[in-house]
Amino acid sequence: MVAGKPSLGGDMEPGSIYQAQKKIYPRSVTGLFSKWRWAMVFITQIVFYGLPWLEWGQRQAVLFDLEARRFYILGLVLYPQDFIYLSGILVISALSLFLFTAVAGRQWCGYACPQTVYTEIFLWLEKLTEGDRSARLRLDASPMSLKKVTRKASKQFLWLSLSLWTGFTFVGYFTPIKELGMSFITAGMGPWETFWVFFYGFATYGNAGFMREQVCKYMCPYARF
Repeated sequence: MVAGKPSLGGDMEPGSIYQAQKKIYPRSVTGLFSKWRWAMVFITQIVFYGLPWLEWGQRQAVLFDLEARRFYILGLVLYPQDFIYLSGILVISALSLFLFTAVAGRQWCGYACPQTVYTEIFLWLEKLTEGDRSARLRLDASPMSLKKVTRKASKQFLWLSLSLWTGFTFVGYFTPIKELGMSFITAGMGPWETFWVFFYGFATYGNAGFMREQVCKYMCPYARF
């Protein structure tokens, strides 16, 4: 028995209560439900990346201007005192989520959750650069080589590029995205804008690239239900 550690039944010693996380190599799947998932990927990302670039009159169509305390949604202009309507929408959305889950299962988790959507995109980029499941297993098991470094670096470059573009788009909902783009090109972004672009980009990169199922199992509050 090691000094300072209690024994369990003679010479038995307690092991770690945490199991080492093994890397998962998911296979590519096809079929009706896979097509539905990819349809939702396209729809959600077209909406997310496209909305900030739409114009409504002389302004951005969807803009949450925190400094001016005005929230523009197409032709609608909301003020802080109008948040009662937003609260009502959020309550209805939450109840609808539980209703659809009770009737048809976890449709949100499987098709529309950002974690699902971005994990699917990251897996596609991983397959694009490193190959299918068998090829990725062989690549990880192979010794270091120029081919391995090139494939790994290409994947990381695509992941980081998509993550930063996602962070940029997210901030574009709170700062006019065209002005934000010019500030980015001229290296004139403010400290808060820079922070949120990299913070949201880093969250996307970490969650969809590495944590994946861990987010659903341990971080998502919806998994508790």
